[in-house]
Amino acid sequence: MRKIHILALILGFLGLVLIGCFVFYQYNTMPVDKSSKANIEVIIPDGMSTDRIAKTLYDKGLIRNPLFFKIYLKLNNSSSLKASTYLMRKNMSLDEIVKMLEEGNSNQNDLIITFKEGNNIRDYAKIIEENTGISSTSFLETVNDQTLLTTFINEYWFLTDDILDDNIYYALEGYLFPDTYSFSKDNLTSEVIIRTLLNEEEKKLDPYKERLQNMNIHDILTLASITELEGVKDEDRKLIVGVFNNRLNLGMNLGSDVTTYYAFNEAMDSDLTSEQFNTYNPYNTRSSEMAGKLPIGPICNPSLASIEAAINPLSSDYLYFVADKNRNVYFTRSISEHNAKVQELKDNGDWIW
Repeated sequence: MRKIHILALILGFLGLVLIGCFVFYQYNTMPVDKSSKANIEVIIPDGMSTDRIAKTLYDKGLIRNPLFFKIYLKLNNSSSLKASTYLMRKNMSLDEIVKMLEEGNSNQNDLIITFKEGNNIRDYAKIIEENTGISSTSFLETVNDQTLLTTFINEYWFLTDDILDDNIYYALEGYLFPDTYSFSKDNLTSEVIIRTLLNEEEKKLDPYKERLQNMNIHDILTLASITELEGVKDEDRKLIVGVFNNRLNLGMNLGSDVTTYYAFNEAMDSDLTSEQFNTYNPYNTRSSEMAGKLPIGPICNPSLASIEAAINPLSSDYLYFVADKNRNVYFTRSISEHNAKVQELKDNGDWIW
């Protein structure tokens, strides 16, 4: 009886181990995020080791466990992973990812370009020139082509006549969704690129279509673009939009430095001058003449998180905010509190400059 009892315990233990292994295997082969459909660029150069491939995939959030990835390759005799540039998604299973790596990028005629959140149209033009035969000047001319813009307004529900204002630098600023895209090198034109990004913008905005049609979409994207450059955390961004709304309701100027940088085409890597702050420009919300007004249009192409913040802001009684060099944001209710916080950041060496 004792031997039977011991045997039962051993079999029970082995059964638990097998169940544990099965659960572990299933968990690590499942998609990291079934709901995510965003493309993620993965570059596998010639000669990259399996260890480095595993780390690359893990760092990009595509696999759950680098060690398991290598074990999976051994179990499935998958040793020939091809060097290429891939577009992967977090809703892909491990089997799908490995199969893609084994087959390689079958269409070597594809061109993959990444447009980052917070990039403006000038940044886009530079990236396009670096990756294609399209000059930045040509792309910017297409962005502002009045005939083409009229066609776009008729095709895309979220584009309105607001973008045709002569004072706007680039008509489609804020409307070209930042993401990683795959283009065919054959007959690639500025219009093809613009349409591809507008199509993605439409996909992202469609879930909010009913609400946005009862709002001023141009104003929402303008707020989202400022918020993209002012905050990092989602909650901060929602509070920032709330602050902007409070200031607009009180007839105050927004006082956002990032709008001044855009107005004068300055890189955001140095301090601005008092003359720039005080010079009127329909983008410069530091100017007293912009009291109670939004900039004339977006100042960059915002992420979906910033667009959502502009649609669903957090209400508060804050009127001021300031960010430190680590992009932490501090909110205050009065100018005296705000100035004290700025001085505190400077005294502690946390000021942005």
